[in-house]
Amino acid sequence: MSRRALAIDLGGTDLRVAVVDETGAILAFAATRTDSMGGPEAIFTQIDDLVAGVTWETGSIAIVGVGVAAPGPLDPVAGIVIAPPTLQGWSNVPLAAMLRDRLGLPVAIENDANAAALGEWRFGAGRGTSHMVFVTVSTGIGGGVIADGRLLRGHRGMAAEIGHMTISEQSTDSLFGGAPGAWEALASGTALGKRAALRANGGDGAVLRRLAKCSEMTARHVVEAARAGDVLALSLLADEARLLGIGFVNLLHLYSPERLIVGGGLGAALDLMQDGIARTIASRALEAYRTVPVVAAALGHRAGLVGAACLIV
Repeated sequence: MSRRALAIDLGGTDLRVAVVDETGAILAFAATRTDSMGGPEAIFTQIDDLVAGVTWETGSIAIVGVGVAAPGPLDPVAGIVIAPPTLQGWSNVPLAAMLRDRLGLPVAIENDANAAALGEWRFGAGRGTSHMVFVTVSTGIGGGVIADGRLLRGHRGMAAEIGHMTISEQSTDSLFGGAPGAWEALASGTALGKRAALRANGGDGAVLRRLAKCSEMTARHVVEAARAGDVLALSLLADEARLLGIGFVNLLHLYSPERLIVGGGLGAALDLMQDGIARTIASRALEAYRTVPVVAAALGHRAGLVGAACLIV
């Protein structure tokens, strides 16, 4: 009989729980909006409810442990969530110990981006590699690195905070949030949405304004307009491809991966940016790195759950 793990993906927006077997298959799944402002106890109550649902669904299936993907910074060895900006009141919370006491099972926790990297490596687009970099491009930019067949954690598990690489000295970068010049301040989905809002004020922004209606303009609107052939949206994605490509060049030189995998909301639009990314890599990377494939993630929103289960099974 295969081994099964309880997997928890604790995000600032969504909380997901699943039962996952050792082949990466999800046997039961439940999700809710995270009570990110309610503090630890509110979220533990949500976890209890979701766990009850998936364990009822799977009946008598034995679960050998609990794997958790949680926002950083966190210490995976001590099992402590240190101070994630997306969760109110979470300061040095002993997440692993508290879940162990509530569920009566062994618990392992990991940074959510690292967990997603594990999932893609074992069961997704990174299968068969020993050296791989996973990048998630959404609200911010995060990622995880597989080096010599192992997850690269670094001191206190905080290695590969790739979104904080500085790729520019332009003071205007602070318009897009984060540290001025940081990769995620320039190339995240948030930055793309803000750049689109600035450029959509003129007559050529009619399509984007119509898609956004009265709401905040987002990267999703840009991708939707680009797929419809809108010239401004395609120009915005060309800029995005160049900025992503600059960061990818740094990752290629730093980690020498066999494959670079792109996930997150903008990862789903990789096909629209592939040529621009390839041109940037060809113009900036040393020749030996230019042939490394840049591919879309395979697991989508399941990557964190599957990776969390990998910590156990």
